[in-house]
Amino acid sequence: MYWTLELASHLEDAPWPATRDELIDYALRTGAPLEVVENLQELPEDDAPYENIEEIWPDYPSKEDFLFNEDEY
Repeated sequence: MYWTLELASHLEDAPWPATRDELIDYALRTGAPLEVVENLQELPEDDAPYENIEEIWPDYPSKEDFLFNEDEY
């Protein structure tokens, strides 16, 4: 399983919290790349919901990770 920003961005608007199967269904309905679906299929098969993308990909960058000053714009 590998994630990139581009792949993970397809799950930003997912209906969190969501189970593995719900995320797979969401990815298929929204036309996410096959790699996203394959990565989700590699997650453990349990009914525990994921609260956000960080639970799937802990290295997912947050807004704090970017050096961007919103006050300037």
